[in-house]
Amino acid sequence: MRNAIEWVVIIAAALIVAFVVKTFLIQAFYIPSASMDPELKVGDRVLVNKLSYKVHDIHRGDIAVFERPQCDLTDPAIKDLIKRVIGLGGETVEARNGHILVNGTQINEGYLPKDQRTADFGPVDVPKGYVWMMGDNRENSKDSRFLCNNSPTPIAEKDIVGRAFVRIWPINSLTLL
Repeated sequence: MRNAIEWVVIIAAALIVAFVVKTFLIQAFYIPSASMDPELKVGDRVLVNKLSYKVHDIHRGDIAVFERPQCDLTDPAIKDLIKRVIGLGGETVEARNGHILVNGTQINEGYLPKDQRTADFGPVDVPKGYVWMMGDNRENSKDSRFLCNNSPTPIAEKDIVGRAFVRIWPINSLTLL
């Protein structure tokens, strides 16, 4: 009887710890589409730090998971999306001649393949408290450019789940992001 109680306590404690970690600290996410290719491939799994943006600001270039806006009616089964932070609140974002400009200055997107071009859009003013998110696979990413009704859709900072910081699957592709 004592062993049974001990096992129940251990299992309950493990479940509580797992719940706390997943809810407040770190969560694994599956990559369902090619929108972040070549950085993240379909089937990859990443860990997301949920505390990251509670202790520091959001940075341009971060890969972040955010709650799918309710105005995006494409697939209600998809709860979260993963994209790269391109513009921050108070900035103006646009694409011109295949390049992203923030406040009129071309940004360095060294994470993109050399031949990757971005279709022209904008300029779009990103409101304070919002970010502009884009997939790395610019031709195959439903992102802030046209996420809701083919309209510009900045993402509220409050809807960001956290920052992806490591790819954990497949195991031979284990890398920091």
